Amino acid sequence: MTTPSIALYAVTAKGLDLGRSLARSLPARLHGLARLAGPDATPFTSLSGLVAETFARYRAHIFISACGIAVRAIAPHLRDKATDPAVVCLDDAGHFAVSLLAGHLGGANDLARQVAGLTGAVAVVTTATDAAEAPAIELLARDLGLGVDNPVATRRVNAALAAGESVAVFDPLGLFTPGDGQAARHFTWVAGPDQVPPDAPLVLVDWRTGPQTPTRLFLRPRVLAAGVGCRRGAPAGDIVALVTRVCAERGLALASLSALASIEAKRDEAGLLEAARTLGLDLIFYRPDQLAGVSVPHPSAMVAKHMGVESVCEAAAILASGGGRLVAPKTRSTVSTTAIALAR
Repeated sequence: MTTPSIALYAVTAKGLDLGRSLARSLPARLHGLARLAGPDATPFTSLSGLVAETFARYRAHIFISACGIAVRAIAPHLRDKATDPAVVCLDDAGHFAVSLLAGHLGGANDLARQVAGLTGAVAVVTTATDAAEAPAIELLARDLGLGVDNPVATRRVNAALAAGESVAVFDPLGLFTPGDGQAARHFTWVAGPDQVPPDAPLVLVDWRTGPQTPTRLFLRPRVLAAGVGCRRGAPAGDIVALVTRVCAERGLALASLSALASIEAKRDEAGLLEAARTLGLDLIFYRPDQLAGVSVPHPSAMVAKHMGVESVCEAAAILASGGGRLVAPKTRSTVSTTAIALAR
């Protein structure tokens, strides 16, 4: 049985009755005050103590209580809008379902609407873009598979969208394509960042780094691939440090990396496997004949002697990028090499 990803908390008898119905429909794990909870609810004596254990464990939390109770329970555990889970507060009479925290990225606005639909409550959503019936930049980015960099700038961008202003977009790869025509009308595409005043909001859909200011929101497409070669036993820290350094030196966004790639012989290389996990990237391996078929600018007789091909990192980067071009050629550390390619 799949563990529910939503936690429900009830502090009154009426709330428990409402919670039982919601727990079945969502589904969710129901927690109830110990003196009231029956066999279908996990009992608790301290709500704040329980939430300290569960807050990071669930993707969403629904408090059937007054908003003040929920606020006091979650306050010590709040971090930032990019990582906080959704929090919805529902009164035990089922009149109002309030999106309390992480309305956009966490999904609390949608959850409040879902809870309202299940209980007959009124969904209360107070995020400015929703109130203005304007798109939220975080949700557009998520739907387009773009990572949010410099998230503090979402405030300025969303404020402009909520005010009905047109927000400039620099999108050299043509990846910012809101499917909803109503959303697209809120944006104006520009040929370069220099066409937008520094104090005006600007969305940059780019794999290249740039100055991060409160008005410049970078959305990161996963269009870079890093090829990696390494000696046997190379530590993960060396590989991660090399890839990170090369990205910094070449002005490439680490968040735009989609994968690490190497030769099949490195499939069991512990340091390489750990480096991919640390960076949160897929790991792709290629056969020697696949790598040998790629023309590279820096072939190596030494690599050919040991691996049977003249290139590992450059050839693997090009293959993993779908035949793209190198934007960072082969760079060495003492025990590893890397090259980075941009997808076609």
